[in-house]
Amino acid sequence: MVHLGALPGAPGAGDLEAVIQRAVRDARVLAEAGFDGVFVENYGDAPFHPDAVPAITVAAMSRVASVLRAELPPGIALGVNVLRNDARSALAVATAAGASAIRVNVHSGARVTDQGVLQGRAWETIRLRDAWRSNVAIWADVAVKHSTALGGERPLAEEVADVVHRGRADAVIVTGSGTGRKASRGAIAEANRAAGDAPVYVGSGVSEATVAELLTLTHGVIVGTAIKTGGTTTAPVDPARAQSFVGAANRK
Repeated sequence: MVHLGALPGAPGAGDLEAVIQRAVRDARVLAEAGFDGVFVENYGDAPFHPDAVPAITVAAMSRVASVLRAELPPGIALGVNVLRNDARSALAVATAAGASAIRVNVHSGARVTDQGVLQGRAWETIRLRDAWRSNVAIWADVAVKHSTALGGERPLAEEVADVVHRGRADAVIVTGSGTGRKASRGAIAEANRAAGDAPVYVGSGVSEATVAELLTLTHGVIVGTAIKTGGTTTAPVDPARAQSFVGAANRK
């Protein structure tokens, strides 16, 4: 993860060039450590808009993502997540910047979050992707962190099946209850059974101690907090932590 500082329009926003420089530095550290890809998100923009972000955020994210795509080696994938749940803008940014995937926190169904009720717009996102002739993949969370189900939790397998087969997501992300919190083995196993040919990724709580095992259970992991300086989500990527993490992953 490359967590951006506050972008223009967000509380506490500073110089965009400084945000870009920090993002480039973190992305280079990840690439040099041996990561396969980088996801960039507007983590510093809290409190987040529940759905459509303002135009200034789209513009800033597009610029950051374009710079990262130019700075990263061609073999390193780039993904985009526009928090909290703006799939339309994420798809636009990713398509314009040459990214390969977007992360959508609520792609189908509805969840109650600290931003209120988030509703999936799979119908819109898939049609926009076709209309824009975009090849960007959609990685969809199920029972996403920092949320509860609207009207009661359903079996995770049903959520996964809906996201993949009815929502046409390309990959599934399983998380714990919050940032840095582990996904349960049971949830991972249930997601794998229901996802069919769609890959399943773990999207929170992954650490150097757990990555090797998780990679035997899933197609991959998304890591942020564990590779940051001091284990703090908003801190810069720590080169030593990043390299140790990749080393542990390669011992799977």
